[in-house]
Amino acid sequence: MAEAKESDSRRHPRAPIELKVEYKKLNTFFADYTKNISKGGTFIKTRRPLAVGTEFVFKLLVPSMNEPIALRGKVKWVVTEQQAAADPQNPEAGMGIRFIYDDEGQRDRIEGDVERLMVDSLGELLYSKLMGR
Repeated sequence: MAEAKESDSRRHPRAPIELKVEYKKLNTFFADYTKNISKGGTFIKTRRPLAVGTEFVFKLLVPSMNEPIALRGKVKWVVTEQQAAADPQNPEAGMGIRFIYDDEGQRDRIEGDVERLMVDSLGELLYSKLMGR
């Protein structure tokens, strides 16, 4: 069952970034792509979303980095293929993920990595406008 999205409760602006994502579900590995990312989470495009509430570890493969970014996340909401087909405003199936951090140091490192991704993808000027700086 899908959970309603809470777009007005987002604390961080999102940037449209497509990165390869790898994760494991029941001994099967999946490779999907992000649709967007923020310092607080990401949307993973997939026809096989995990259940709302599922916590899992995934890797973001960033072309400009030697090693993928390993993250822990929790599925906050899901868009099924049927919902995506019925909604021209949101035509992609997938799952909204909130990042989970072990401590403030990890939060700072991950948020710094995500900010660099956003700047690299959007450029400094557009990133500044998006962030309201």
